[in-house]
Amino acid sequence: RLLPLPLPLLLLLGSALGPALGQGLGQTRFICTSVPLDGDVCAASALGTGSAEELKGTVLQLRETVLQQKETIMNQKETIRELTAKLGRCESQSVLEQPGEGKGRKGFSKNTMGDLSRPAAAETLSQLGQTLQSLKTRLENLEQFSRMNSSSQTNNLKDILQNKIDDLEKQVLSRVNSLEEGKLSPRNESEERGKIESTLTSLHQRISDLEKGQKDNRPPDRFQLTFPLRTNYMYAKVKKSLPEMYAFSICMWIKSSASPGMGTPFSYAVPGQANELVLIEWGNNPMEILINDKVAKLPFAINDGKWHHICVTWTTRDGVWEAYQDGTQTGNGENLAPYHPIKPQGVLVLGQEQDTLGGGFDATQAFVGELAHFNVWDRKLSPGEVYGLATCSSKALAGNVIAWAEANIDIYGGATKWTFEACRQLN
Repeated sequence: RLLPLPLPLLLLLGSALGPALGQGLGQTRFICTSVPLDGDVCAASALGTGSAEELKGTVLQLRETVLQQKETIMNQKETIRELTAKLGRCESQSVLEQPGEGKGRKGFSKNTMGDLSRPAAAETLSQLGQTLQSLKTRLENLEQFSRMNSSSQTNNLKDILQNKIDDLEKQVLSRVNSLEEGKLSPRNESEERGKIESTLTSLHQRISDLEKGQKDNRPPDRFQLTFPLRTNYMYAKVKKSLPEMYAFSICMWIKSSASPGMGTPFSYAVPGQANELVLIEWGNNPMEILINDKVAKLPFAINDGKWHHICVTWTTRDGVWEAYQDGTQTGNGENLAPYHPIKPQGVLVLGQEQDTLGGGFDATQAFVGELAHFNVWDRKLSPGEVYGLATCSSKALAGNVIAWAEANIDIYGGATKWTFEACRQLN
């Protein structure tokens, strides 16, 4: 803020600036004289302008004051720009960083439904709708099971859960309408949120209990994992680590129609290297295999919502790799991390890409879809062995490093298990 200057100083400042201003006014010349506050301006015009030294000192002092004021203003403008930018980032985060959504590779948001702005709350409700659809799919799977094992108790429980899901859908729809019409106060919105979250938790528990009843009636490998939403909290963790390996074969059944990119089916991180072994399809890029941060693009075409069997084999000698889809080799190459052994004592995660050992998940890289029969060998499988896996041959081998079994997998964040059907359809 500019400070008020006394009248004599203003007159002297005019005297100093007069020649510069006069250049734009032809031959006009300005003469300024210091006048006391109670003095006669007209009389003072006849007086001398004082000593040249005093005038020069005053002008220099004024110029210094003006420069200081200018510097202060510039600093204030810079501060305002910084504060405006920070405010903009805060506002964008309040809208964009929803539960399970990304924010750059290193972020991690644990909000559930939060006290969000209206657009953000509507987006969260959309995710709730997807979660409800996932629960419906699980119930349909349970219904198929109940038809094969006719039990009145199972059918009655299924009907109760179905009615609860229908009621929840009505609540979500009503809440969306209220948000759009601006009827919900923050207090009412918080109460509604609590009711819906409580009901969802209860539903997950009841359906999980019902699914557990199927385990004794199926082989330990006849299950699949489902990741219905693109989040940073749904994943599965393999209880065993990988040993040091100089070759490997990794095979799995996979199903996804997520776009753009199905995400990360699996990632293996070791201390000091988060990308020791990763399979990822991120954004509009093709699927890639990463070994010690070295990359090979894989010629897979599997993002069509159908079950596909894929295998990747590799050996450290010359970094030779091969890719198989549905039992047929579709690509190969070399120089993929040659002479680098896969390191032991790491963390193997299904469904998320690790930026830190066992964590640092990014929702934009999360796997969305279904995954089953994830097996790992410490050698290259032959084309015949791969074909046997893809055709669900009764002679197909299980991984000698990681074998697909429910006892070997822990699931987190709402990822779900149920019976794997792809091989039954092929047989």
